[in-house]
Amino acid sequence: MVRAKSWTLRKHFEGFPKTSDFELKEVELPKLKDGDVLCESVFLSVDPYMRPYSGRIMKEGDLMIGSQVAKVVESKNPTYPVGTYVVANSGWTTHFISDGKALQLLPSWPEKIPRSLALGTIGMPGLTAYFGLFEICKIRAGDTVLVTAAAGAVGSVVGQIAKIGGCKVVGCAGSDKKVAHLKQIGFDEAFNYKTVGSLEEALRKASPDGYDCYFDNVGGEFSSIVLNQMKKFGRIAVCGAISGYNDTVPQKGPYVQIPMIFNELYMEGFLVTRWNDRREEALKILLRWVVEGKIKCEEHVTEGFEKMPAAFMGMLKGENLGKAVIKV
Repeated sequence: MVRAKSWTLRKHFEGFPKTSDFELKEVELPKLKDGDVLCESVFLSVDPYMRPYSGRIMKEGDLMIGSQVAKVVESKNPTYPVGTYVVANSGWTTHFISDGKALQLLPSWPEKIPRSLALGTIGMPGLTAYFGLFEICKIRAGDTVLVTAAAGAVGSVVGQIAKIGGCKVVGCAGSDKKVAHLKQIGFDEAFNYKTVGSLEEALRKASPDGYDCYFDNVGGEFSSIVLNQMKKFGRIAVCGAISGYNDTVPQKGPYVQIPMIFNELYMEGFLVTRWNDRREEALKILLRWVVEGKIKCEEHVTEGFEKMPAAFMGMLKGENLGKAVIKV
């Protein structure tokens, strides 16, 4: 019998997550029924969305939510023979049984491309960047695009897709190392928001004429300042608000109506699942851009399933450059 290790939510997060909020458990999995497959996790993902979602959809004691790239190690389902690689949303666990209905087969995968990218650039974060830019921001060649958390899993892809689309791209990140990385992957301008004297001045220096599109991953004070530097008819994709995920008291900020009205801005929040019917189409495009070298991928890999809580907390602190993944 196979024993699965799993991380559960021992206690709902109050402020920033703590190691004591998680509990490692081990359970024995049952035998497979007809149609079932046994999967072994190879790579697991930690993402910012897990922090707010844990409080919205999870109970204490639940398995931590999340996705993984897994290998089928036993099968009673002809669609998923042994050795098949899949992407699953089966949580923080080393092994799981599935009836196959919620599994996503990895597409034809070039040998030189790490399968872990199915959790990053060629996965949910890449899809988020793709649809946020094309469907919400509706980028056009010549636009100036601003992206926050630009060295993260989503932001780094946003910037590179915008460059493919013929845009000028400005990114901000939280360290000089990350800023240097952004310039290496093609960002036109980048700055460290933690060290600039004035966010307003840094934004104006990077693009004196303002911004056509803003891909917002952080919310908070930064986004309030950006609103006043948007061009007429600017478009804003609200993807995340990581600056406030760990707050125990809701942030207060200026009202958005005045800049929204006088610059006739368009702002829309979104979840990438809205475009699930176009998922395969977009993944093929992202994979092609990676193979062609148009998108460069950076990963922050932590080895060891036991380190998942530490990797999650490190990601929330911004310790990762690129996509944070755990190699089992």
